[in-house]
Amino acid sequence: MQLLLNGSATEAPEGATLESVIGRLGLPVARVAVERNGAIVPRGQYAGVVLAEGDVIEVVTLVGGG
Repeated sequence: MQLLLNGSATEAPEGATLESVIGRLGLPVARVAVERNGAIVPRGQYAGVVLAEGDVIEVVTLVGGG
């Protein structure tokens, strides 16, 4: 299935979840914010959100520092 991930066309297997896509990016779930089709997804729901063909996903990493 194809989706748009941070502006780039990306292939994901059928049944992929937000959590699995974040894992493929090598990002820690606790340090990202995710938007799916224009709506923020609560972190506690990443494992249960099954992606669909054509979804638009934006993943933003949180960086600390000063």
